[in-house]
Amino acid sequence: MAASSKRKSSARTKSTPRTPSRTSGNPARRPVVEAGPVTAADWIGAARLRTLPLAAAPVIIGSGAARSTGPEFHWVIALACLAVAVLLQIGVNFTNDYSDGIRGTDAVRVGPARLTASGRVKPRTVLIIGLSFFALAALVGLAIVVRTEQWWMLAVGAACIVAAWFYTGGKRPYGYAGLGEVFVFVFFGLVATLGTTWVQVFQLPQQAWLGAVAAGLFACAVLLANNLRDIDQDREVGKRTLTVLIGRRATQVLFTLFILVPFGIAVFLALVFPIAWISLLALLAGLPAVLIVWTYRQPRELVIALALTSLTSLLYAGALFWAFAG
Repeated sequence: MAASSKRKSSARTKSTPRTPSRTSGNPARRPVVEAGPVTAADWIGAARLRTLPLAAAPVIIGSGAARSTGPEFHWVIALACLAVAVLLQIGVNFTNDYSDGIRGTDAVRVGPARLTASGRVKPRTVLIIGLSFFALAALVGLAIVVRTEQWWMLAVGAACIVAAWFYTGGKRPYGYAGLGEVFVFVFFGLVATLGTTWVQVFQLPQQAWLGAVAAGLFACAVLLANNLRDIDQDREVGKRTLTVLIGRRATQVLFTLFILVPFGIAVFLALVFPIAWISLLALLAGLPAVLIVWTYRQPRELVIALALTSLTSLLYAGALFWAFAG
């Protein structure tokens, strides 16, 4: 009878399905496998094209500020700055895919599946592609330095690449310690905008500084929208973004400020550059983003807010360029 009970217990044990364990650890041991081969659309998606306006916006503003100082304006250098910014942004996106993937923080996510976390692409391949974009950005940046003879900017370029890597890379990435917005503001706002202005006219007028602050705030707003979307998943895997640290409501308030403050800057600039008033039209994209952030019910809705914020930054930058150049 004891043997019979043992057999019944064993049968129950074998027939009872296991409850999936909580997501943690290295995704190499538990990849989120996606069906089908990797397509060109997957690679394009990994480049995260919706973030590229954030790379272009500071270059556009910085070039406009350079044009406002006088007749000296260099389109070739401006386009080279744009190339550096876009290549760095794509490099960041691929290395972020790699770093988050091998850490396991992308194994549970709301947005599109990443190449590394999906298990369809070898992590090393994703890393090589990301580093290749960094290398291309470095080559174009070197050409700018040689052309302008501003050799000290080699250190600035190196700092940009190091900051891009350690956002999610390395043993202690600052993006996991609530410092992502700080570095994004510095490098995607101040450095990108002011650097663009400097290499063209070798001076930094007040409008360049104000435009740099605005560009940095928009970049931070996009990061907040992204982290708000992933707040539950980030908490689960131990990723301590600023949003995780301060919570949803504070993030919503901060996002709203990051969207609206640049328009206050534009109003101030309009006292000297009247065409800057037209930048207020960018609120047609910015205000819906704010509304979504405050009223969303499903995290996926924040993908739209992210895209609208990125578009807002581009429209705003175009308006300021017109105001400065006009």
